[in-house]
Amino acid sequence: MTVETKRAYEEPSKSDGYRVLVDRMWPRGVAKDELKADEWLKDVAPSDELRKDFHAGDLSWDEFRRAYLMELKEHRETLRPLAKRADSSTVTLLFSSKDEEHNNAVVLRQYLQMLD
Repeated sequence: MTVETKRAYEEPSKSDGYRVLVDRMWPRGVAKDELKADEWLKDVAPSDELRKDFHAGDLSWDEFRRAYLMELKEHRETLRPLAKRADSSTVTLLFSSKDEEHNNAVVLRQYLQMLD
């Protein structure tokens, strides 16, 4: 399974494969034709409450990760085709966060690998 993560503000490349925006909100200042996303899965992004609590510092990374994994269970059937696609080609999860190690795309990648 090949699932990569990449900031939405980085240049698209052919090696990205199937590009999926996984944030609830569109990245600021990025035109749709610039992003070149094949799909936008805003419904699988963290809930507004969870996202706000994490960004406010009310939740640790581990608490956010656990809570988001629980939310993702509700989207198992929606995400199954994406996991299947990643079995045969590269899927790149696009996110806006400045923190490349602690964001929803990292957790979603882990979840997709568990679905495999």
